[in-house]
Amino acid sequence: MSNILAIESSCDDTSAAVLRDDTLLSNVIASQKVHEQYGGVVPELASRAHQQNIVPVVDAALREAGIDKSELDAVAFTRGPGLLGSLLVGVSFAKSFAQGLGIPLIEVNHLQAHVLSHFIKTPGNPTPEFPFLCLLVSGGHTQILLLRSHFEMEVLGQTIDDAAGEAIDKAAKIMDLGYPGGPIIDRLSKEGNPDAFRFATPNIAGYDYSFSGIKTSFLYFLRDRLAEDSDFIEKNKSDLCASIQKCIMEFLLKKFEKAALATKTRQIAIAGGVSANSYLRNGILRLAEKHHWRAFVPTLQFCTDNAAMVGIAAYHKYLLGEFADISLTPYTN
Repeated sequence: MSNILAIESSCDDTSAAVLRDDTLLSNVIASQKVHEQYGGVVPELASRAHQQNIVPVVDAALREAGIDKSELDAVAFTRGPGLLGSLLVGVSFAKSFAQGLGIPLIEVNHLQAHVLSHFIKTPGNPTPEFPFLCLLVSGGHTQILLLRSHFEMEVLGQTIDDAAGEAIDKAAKIMDLGYPGGPIIDRLSKEGNPDAFRFATPNIAGYDYSFSGIKTSFLYFLRDRLAEDSDFIEKNKSDLCASIQKCIMEFLLKKFEKAALATKTRQIAIAGGVSANSYLRNGILRLAEKHHWRAFVPTLQFCTDNAAMVGIAAYHKYLLGEFADISLTPYTN
């Protein structure tokens, strides 16, 4: 049996979790509201907030788990990718904490952690069997991954420019909806007509994606409509949100379905921050029903950045005896 403390600090959420083997005992997240006024994450402000948050967040995670630090067997942390200043806070704390306790360190890749969140043992939620196909979608990454084991992940396709989450946030920013834009667009789209407007999607070979053209199409469409009516966005806000959301999500799903059919997998999953999007979640379930596949949709608490996903990845590394050296440094890409 292992008790692992996990730390996540790759962007603007400071999180700590405690896992006993693959069972989650606690998962504490401190979000940073300071970035809302800037319309995006400010790296310097994010790293300062991590410095303020990390000690109370770790303390809260240990107390919630009912675990004393002396009972820990390892400390895990996100090494990358992410914002360098933010990562440095988590890495430095993990090194010091582990060294003070005389226990090993476990480094975790942020993207792998998102995918492996499906293996956190929670009541009523089955876990995938290998091999399975996963659509990893976030503000910084968009990939189709074929998993043959916990750490054998083949990239079948990925974005060649912007990520899907970035495109959604950009659309929200163009309409001056606020930050973060993804949840706002998802909420407003429920009141709109997804077929009200159409936007161009690129024709990219294979399983790769491109979202820069969709952003440009949306921007030019609004530019032309606003020239005719300065209140166009306000009058059509819900329809615009529903239409751009459908455009992006259907583009994601079409390629993912193509890859699933080609690999003959019968298990599909989604992961990453954008997997919280209601259209995408329902779309994956529709694909599974259409082709008689098994679909795995993460609970909302495991979609956005959190330490629980870091902990489950670390647990499987712990089983393999893969520990990190104290000299390692974080990486951004």
